[in-house]
Amino acid sequence: MSADLSPFALLLSAYAGRDISRHRLVWALDARFARLITTTSEPMIGQMRLAWWNDALTDQSGAKGQGEPLIDALRQMGAIPLHGLSQWLDGWEALIGEIDLHAYAEGRGGGLFQALAGESDIPAWLTQAGAAWALWDLSGHSGDPDMAERAIAMAQAYLMREEPVWRSEWRPLRIAYHLAREDIAKGRCAPTGLTPALYLRLMRVALMGR
Repeated sequence: MSADLSPFALLLSAYAGRDISRHRLVWALDARFARLITTTSEPMIGQMRLAWWNDALTDQSGAKGQGEPLIDALRQMGAIPLHGLSQWLDGWEALIGEIDLHAYAEGRGGGLFQALAGESDIPAWLTQAGAAWALWDLSGHSGDPDMAERAIAMAQAYLMREEPVWRSEWRPLRIAYHLAREDIAKGRCAPTGLTPALYLRLMRVALMGR
């Protein structure tokens, strides 16, 4: 599944320790959702495709989605059902048709961070961190400069005033949030890829804790 991952996701997953394989699958799934949204022109078709993924990823009988490599790999790992899946999919759906950036941020970002955390109950601040990250990420991938600027402006409201206590197993999430935070605080959109400057910042955040 590594071929489906961006260099950024591969680097973040490397900090997940023994949970690296699950993190890579979750990031690969997020990339699949992103492609689904960007290749869908009809809202109803997009909603149907997202509904298919929801049904397959919540089917505990193991019948639905067989033969889809990502689903098979997640089942083999025992990672289905995914925590935060409904919220995650709702967030991606918010980019179909009439765009709702708030719903996207809290849905995609919060759901993705919960899926990466792998827990049914996460603190509200972790969802907030995920929302900030998601808007930052969108700003680097949107082909609409106005939307990118709106995403960064909105993300500033999601920045945490006080630093929470990050659990050690949430290290990849802490790194992702702090990379986004630096740009958001300066009103700067995310780079379009893993630039040398972003790579150096990632290394700094990983080594120094902030």
